[in-house]
Amino acid sequence: MVGIKMANKSTSVSVEAEDALIAALKVKHENPTATITYVRKSNARGDLRHPHRDMARRSD
Repeated sequence: MVGIKMANKSTSVSVEAEDALIAALKVKHENPTATITYVRKSNARGDLRHPHRDMARRSD
């Protein structure tokens, strides 16, 4: 999951990639004017409301 901002509108894009850098570069290649705001793994359902267990543990 890569978060981008284009023309003052934020959105997220799901990308299949080996790691975060490759995912960000793929999105940037498709949208050269976009600003990458975040890159993270999407969970099993692709649901944005619940972070992965690893991420939840780190924030505690």
